Amino acid sequence: MPIRIVANPPLERPTEASALVRGMDARVIWIDLLNPTPEERRQVERLFGIDLPTLEDMKEIETTSRLYAEDGARFMTAPILSQVESSLPQKTEISFILVGQALITIRETNLKSFGAVMAQCDRRGAASRDQVLLSLLDAIIDRQADLLERVAKEIDTISQNIFQREIPNRPSENVLRDTLCELGRNGDLIAREQESLVALSRLVQYAGQTDFDAHERDPGVALYPRLKPVARDLHSLTEFAGFLSNKVNFLLDATLGLIQIEQSSIVKIFTVAAVIFLPPTLVASVYGMNFAH
Repeated sequence: MPIRIVANPPLERPTEASALVRGMDARVIWIDLLNPTPEERRQVERLFGIDLPTLEDMKEIETTSRLYAEDGARFMTAPILSQVESSLPQKTEISFILVGQALITIRETNLKSFGAVMAQCDRRGAASRDQVLLSLLDAIIDRQADLLERVAKEIDTISQNIFQREIPNRPSENVLRDTLCELGRNGDLIAREQESLVALSRLVQYAGQTDFDAHERDPGVALYPRLKPVARDLHSLTEFAGFLSNKVNFLLDATLGLIQIEQSSIVKIFTVAAVIFLPPTLVASVYGMNFAH
């Protein structure tokens, strides 16, 4: 994929790795690498004097592998859910690198949040790397919030179906099985979303720290107060995700309770049938015995 560059004031965006070095100067504030080739990675590494994390490095789950400072740059990686409109959102990792006055992003998935921020920069421009970082975080969080809102609506629908007072027919085994599957799918989505929100919260906290190595090229002291609203949004979404998780567990218990009631009803029918047919069965058993006289 072509390397996309945002600068202030704007400059012509190079489309090849070999043109990157020729087109770079102090105006560049954002370099977006989408599935970069080895040559593109080497060009950026030589330009900034840093080692970019590989896609395998970005998938590491240790905090020290996701959040660290090295060679005067700050590296931050977080997993998020992409394709939130689909029934099966996928997890993908994004790396944010603050080096000097520039922001470098590395990703392997085409995300709508990045496309929206890039289009906004094309229309209005961007003042600094911090503004771009904040815009990206806001766009990502908005997409994660949309996913939680959709899951909440689905859970409300399931809850109404389970607890409706007037039921024309008893829920069949297939209906209850489908309900369990829907609750399980939404519970899995919420768990993965909680993982993403926790990682983003740690990323925001790390990005706002000012006690880094003195050799860091740009400590970004002014970034901390601007990240507070982002941290509050993440905190509220984390609490909401926890509420949804508890609700899913409650509905799972309720559905299993309905299944047990249905099973008890079936056992009751067989018990009554056994009592009704006990006398004829007893008589037939007596007369069916092989008596000598």
